[in-house]
Amino acid sequence: MNISDFVRAVKFGEGGLVPAIAQDHATNQVLMLAYMNEEALRKTLSTGRVHYFSRSRRRLWLKGATSGHFQYLKRILFDCDNDTLLLRVEQIGAACHTGHRSCFFSGPEDGVVAETVLWQRSGAGAGHELPDSAGIIDAVYDVILQRKANPPRKSYVHSLMARGIDAVNSKIIEEAGEVTEAGREKKDGDVVYEAADLIFHLLVLLGYRGIAPREVYGELKRRFGVSGIDEKASRNKK
Repeated sequence: MNISDFVRAVKFGEGGLVPAIAQDHATNQVLMLAYMNEEALRKTLSTGRVHYFSRSRRRLWLKGATSGHFQYLKRILFDCDNDTLLLRVEQIGAACHTGHRSCFFSGPEDGVVAETVLWQRSGAGAGHELPDSAGIIDAVYDVILQRKANPPRKSYVHSLMARGIDAVNSKIIEEAGEVTEAGREKKDGDVVYEAADLIFHLLVLLGYRGIAPREVYGELKRRFGVSGIDEKASRNKK
């Protein structure tokens, strides 16, 4: 189906608008709900960057135009009645203007954050389905940002960040030492456990600095296929 046929098939409702749900294509996390008119839909389909229509300002807007938190369209679907859109997107940074990855973060559980703790050394479980691939990195990072912005009464992440960058760095050094010790002397399961500790604390550092994991992904992508010797030599020349 080409762009024109797709747009014609959409049933725009009152005011010429159709609700559009944005969902992270990697983690399946629901990010936000907004509205599109025909122009916003056509611009989204033709440019690959998601545009919406603001009902309050009565004008078209490009998601991320001021914040840099763009949404890149990966797939678009309409529902069985053709009157609601599902946008599968690559989300840069936070989807919500509050700084949260998703606009859906509040709930009745504690009145502030309805996310279950994803990381507790005490062994508390997540309690809901999570991706078991690289998408878990983004999911954990999102919760770290939530703990940073809206800490519950007991938050390891917030307490660590409150102690400052030296405390965060010290934990990374400590966890790196435990990984190397496990790699030298212990079983594979121990290596996995300690590696997860190290990765988690690296994510805390990224959250402390406000650096999205996607920036690390981009750097790894830049290096992909390049000899490690050549890549290191290029850095030494700078």
